[in-house]
Amino acid sequence: MGDIVDLQLARLEDNAEFVADCCRYAEKILTEQQVRKKYRLPEDVWEKLGTDDKLVEKIEAEKIRRIRDGSSKRERAQMLVVRAPDVLAGILGDPDANPRHRIDSAKALDDFAANGPAAAPTGDRFQITINLGTDLDGKPVIESYDKSISINANDDNTSDTKFAPQGLSSKVIAHKPWDDYGG
Repeated sequence: MGDIVDLQLARLEDNAEFVADCCRYAEKILTEQQVRKKYRLPEDVWEKLGTDDKLVEKIEAEKIRRIRDGSSKRERAQMLVVRAPDVLAGILGDPDANPRHRIDSAKALDDFAANGPAAAPTGDRFQITINLGTDLDGKPVIESYDKSISINANDDNTSDTKFAPQGLSSKVIAHKPWDDYGG
């Protein structure tokens, strides 16, 4: 029986997802029951995990990495934000609450509910400049186009706007003054 437990521990030590889930358990993002159920860990294996120095070192290193790259903060904030609609609904439904607070909670709930293109950030700006040389007077001839890129928030590739912005017209110039001089 001890050999089976040691084999399971060795296998779990090398599982990066398990190490990350142990960090989530330590950060109170996951519960013990969630981790044990996901990896089907019996009581004897769970008890022995805390005595495995190699695994504990890997978990500590992963905790530091998660803090430094912001994963820990982001996941904890996501867990709290999920509870926010219930809190806001309580404020909105409370007839004794300040009317301003009730209206603010309605606005915040509306923001949470929005997931369409209106909720998407505005597009990037780009500018195309083409230097066509100089005219007969030595002045530079420059064609320029400046436009915002429209971005499809759902990114469903149903629109060509992200590849060919609307309003970009090709300008054909039939005759340039320098054509007369063999240029």
